[in-house]
Amino acid sequence: MKETLHQQLLFGNREPAVYTVRMSTRYDFVAVGDITIDAFIELSQKDARVVCDIEGKPCQLMMNFGDKLPYEDVIIVPAVGNSPNAAVAAHRLGLRSALYANLGHDRNGKDCLDALRQEGVSTDFVKVHERKNTNYHYVLRYGAERTILIKHEVFQYVLPDFGLPPRFLYFSSVGESGLPLHFEIAKYLKEHPETKLVFQPGTFQIRLGYEKLKELYQVTEIFFCNKEEAQTILSTKENDLITLLRGLKKLGPKLPVITDGPKGAYVLEEDGSVWHMPMYPDPKEPVDRTGAGDSFSSTFTAAIALGFSPHDALAWGPINSMSVVQYIGAQKGLLTREKLEEHLKNAPPEFKAKKLF
Repeated sequence: MKETLHQQLLFGNREPAVYTVRMSTRYDFVAVGDITIDAFIELSQKDARVVCDIEGKPCQLMMNFGDKLPYEDVIIVPAVGNSPNAAVAAHRLGLRSALYANLGHDRNGKDCLDALRQEGVSTDFVKVHERKNTNYHYVLRYGAERTILIKHEVFQYVLPDFGLPPRFLYFSSVGESGLPLHFEIAKYLKEHPETKLVFQPGTFQIRLGYEKLKELYQVTEIFFCNKEEAQTILSTKENDLITLLRGLKKLGPKLPVITDGPKGAYVLEEDGSVWHMPMYPDPKEPVDRTGAGDSFSSTFTAAIALGFSPHDALAWGPINSMSVVQYIGAQKGLLTREKLEEHLKNAPPEFKAKKLF
């Protein structure tokens, strides 16, 4: 067995810990993207309010300036973010998963590594940086909605040596210093066509636009975004989902998928057919909507990796999203394959994929 070794200082100990990268392991699913710790702060609805009657502006969260404001609760959730969430979801559904991400050499970084390992996600490709801080975000919860205070540490992104090419490479949100990584991934996919790229762009990547990332779009197998993001990427006000799907497909992705909030999700298959799936009904009022999109995208991908058709995979995604929003944080509600198939078996009659074209 070919192995490479890299050493990282053990947190809180002067002796180094040696982590072994098993180059002979072929992963089903390697997620690439930023990792963070989320601190969920539940605001008191007596002392905070949401105002939505300001013309032409989004709803605003308001609190008295300069006051000491009580809060209801705080919950710390390590090792989250689009890509870590996807890696955990894939592993719970039965895939061999790993994560490439960057951490600071601090206690928060150790907590993230510990959380990933407890979830069965390989940390072979996680890089720990000296004199850097692990990303830490504050999530202000008001009912089931949230406002997130974010700060991204500036890391140098370098695609690791995966050894045997993974079956699926799942790429999502990275910081602005990660632009060169997009070109590295595009180059890797051209050199390793046996690996399928799944692209779920984050805010920065959508803002970059198609032209800067066209090399990446052109090697993408599965592409995820919501309706508003599709309109931004395509520079259009078009509302027709079929037209938007076809527009995305022209950019390169073989299997574009668009979510449209409570209206459900849509996929354009390689044969040109378009399918729609409604959302799975919530058993009760959602607790926290964080991670609903990540769980949909990663679960759809996992179903494809397990051999299901795109319109069958379209039924898996909403079930995990339904489960995730019943808990605080993006990972606690992620289902095993057994539990997901149980929900699918007991789904209401109207929860079926419908062919639109």
